Amino acid sequence: MSQPSFKTISVRQLTGAMGAEISGVDLSGELTDEQFEEIRTALFTYGVIGFRDQTLTFDAHQAFAKRFGTLEVHPIVNSLDGYPEIIKMHKPAGTPASFGVGWHTDNSFFEKPSLGSIVYGEVIPPVGGDTLFSNQQLAYETLSAGMKETLERLTAIHSANDAYTSPTALEKYDSDGPISYKHSDIIAQSVEHPVVIRHPVTSRKALYVNSMFTDRIKGWTREESLPLIEFLCKHAVREDFQCRFRWEKGSVAMWDNRMVQHAGLNDCEQYERTLYRVTVNGGALS
Repeated sequence: MSQPSFKTISVRQLTGAMGAEISGVDLSGELTDEQFEEIRTALFTYGVIGFRDQTLTFDAHQAFAKRFGTLEVHPIVNSLDGYPEIIKMHKPAGTPASFGVGWHTDNSFFEKPSLGSIVYGEVIPPVGGDTLFSNQQLAYETLSAGMKETLERLTAIHSANDAYTSPTALEKYDSDGPISYKHSDIIAQSVEHPVVIRHPVTSRKALYVNSMFTDRIKGWTREESLPLIEFLCKHAVREDFQCRFRWEKGSVAMWDNRMVQHAGLNDCEQYERTLYRVTVNGGALS
């Protein structure tokens, strides 16, 4: 991975595959244009960037996110009162994690999938609850020439139906639990995206298939699609493509959904955890 030079921020790469932690900035303050551009460059270079020791109010969280684009109001997951763009991801002590668990790309079932999410940690377990990320550009680049040629001709169908009608999901509709859902027509709909996409800024190609929302290959039956999708989803999250983000109170993580998949770990059932997520709207994929 080529290393860009940075003048206004300090950047430490997390693994050989991806990820970086950034220091020397206060996200609640006024970032200079040069600082922001370097943060943006780091995001599009490393896929996920992390910050430590931040103090973000809801307004400051949204203000930083708006530097990247307009903010998403999720059509299914309920948001904070008064802050429709902020999702409180609260896991009470004694309950398993049930949101964001399992490898996926956020909202690939949207016609214009999310650019990326910015998550702020408020209540963090003493151990566990990390988030894993996997570089989908590396996932594409390490495929054989024959497989690349095949995949670049394919389109996949993405849908929220399976993820949002599972038994654990159904419990969240119209509930007063820590995370609740509302009914939306988008759950029964499907969208088409290329199996291989090109990043709109860097032009690097990436694999765009995930086990949570990819339903089948266009023009194929689900039975025919399953072996290829299973192979690609397993390949996409190889250990050598990954990095791990360890949460601390005041940590912020942002990731680019055009580059990465992510998975929250369900290994802190005995502890409370509270994160706040703001997501930036994206555009059509090509």
